[in-house]
Amino acid sequence: MFMIRHLPPPWPRTLGAALAAVLAVACSSAPEPEYPTHEVHLEDTSLGPGDLFEVRVYGQESMSGTYNVSSEGSISFPLIGLVSVADRTPRQIEEEIQRRLADGYLVNPQVSVLVKEYRSRSVSVFGQVQKAGKLPYTYGMTIVEAISQAGGFAAMAKKNSVTVTRVNGDKKQQYTVPVEEIGNGEAPNFYLRPGDIIFVPERIF
Repeated sequence: MFMIRHLPPPWPRTLGAALAAVLAVACSSAPEPEYPTHEVHLEDTSLGPGDLFEVRVYGQESMSGTYNVSSEGSISFPLIGLVSVADRTPRQIEEEIQRRLADGYLVNPQVSVLVKEYRSRSVSVFGQVQKAGKLPYTYGMTIVEAISQAGGFAAMAKKNSVTVTRVNGDKKQQYTVPVEEIGNGEAPNFYLRPGDIIFVPERIF
């Protein structure tokens, strides 16, 4: 006696494949943002007047602390006195302090320098924000952070049409950034660079 085995209809598998194909096409055809979405590292890490940085001397807590670069471009450091830091990188400052501490003060000093705020570098925020003006640039600063530091959007802000003007040498670039979508996690972030000018337009109604 022959048994007839009923096989399940093939349509679920076919339907699943079709849905997968549709999703793949949809993902591949999603428009790319019209602005750079990667973090831009500072090419020039040298310090200037007003910049804030931390110096740590291993095993010497009393000598570790936060320093503000003076208008003359220097700081006063324990034991060794004035240290010129303007136009020097964190690594160069480490080496200078280390060398001078080793000259009769400490045995094999270990020094690290961490920049906390580049106040000599700034970004500008204008238009429909609560507090327009210049903001100190910090490494990895995003447009959402800049708007927040400017007090947030004003009532009539056109939040998804914020423009950022960036100058690279003789070349000027302008980007339109959907800040509200970024804040809601619906668009990739926009990382700022020193000198960026942010303008928040006014919506019509």
